[in-house]
Amino acid sequence: MSTCAARQILAIEDDPILGPHLKTSLEHRGFNVTLANDGPTGLALASEATYDLILLDVMLPELSGMELLTRLREQRRTPVLMMSALGNEAHRIQGFDSGADDYLPKPFSIEELQVRIAAILRRVAYERNVTPAANEDAVHFDDQRCDLRYEGRWVGLTATEYRLMKVLYEAAGEVLSKPFLYQQALRRGFSQHDRSLDMHVSNIRRKLAREQVLTLRLESVWGKGYVLELQAS
Repeated sequence: MSTCAARQILAIEDDPILGPHLKTSLEHRGFNVTLANDGPTGLALASEATYDLILLDVMLPELSGMELLTRLREQRRTPVLMMSALGNEAHRIQGFDSGADDYLPKPFSIEELQVRIAAILRRVAYERNVTPAANEDAVHFDDQRCDLRYEGRWVGLTATEYRLMKVLYEAAGEVLSKPFLYQQALRRGFSQHDRSLDMHVSNIRRKLAREQVLTLRLESVWGKGYVLELQAS
């Protein structure tokens, strides 16, 4: 897998079976994997070296995954995918609030893990390479205010709408599924009868139209999810 040959992954996992299995399986898929089996060692490696992605177990000896992530976010923005048997809503929300980019409940397959890794790396690559001429001068995401500013005007997003827009923006041009958006932006599981996501999308579209945000177009893809298209102003 040539596209992953140079990717550096730090796996912080204390399970004596799962840890080596992750390392071997991902290395077979072209990644370079460093394995740490406790919190302090993992934090030291994450702080001192550069990685494209960190796989972080929640239940670690000496220093929990949540605490490790909180400390790491004080100095680094390395993408983090949390892994845990504690997959209920409260723990997922805690993980995202601590700065996780994704949360994968155990048990999981290597195939699912690889898909999650690829999605995070695509978003990061896009964020680093987005063309400034298209929209960066006009669009600004303010994490403190949880709102979007376009050409000096605030759009007036709610906190949930802001998270949704930012997730879509970081993966601009890529169709994101409803279950993924529920987890990442709404921070809860997806139900086919739950129309909350559609309601938030409708509100965002109305606010973008009201403020005449011409560089962002939020589209639905039938049977798949939503995609944010970037337009030249």
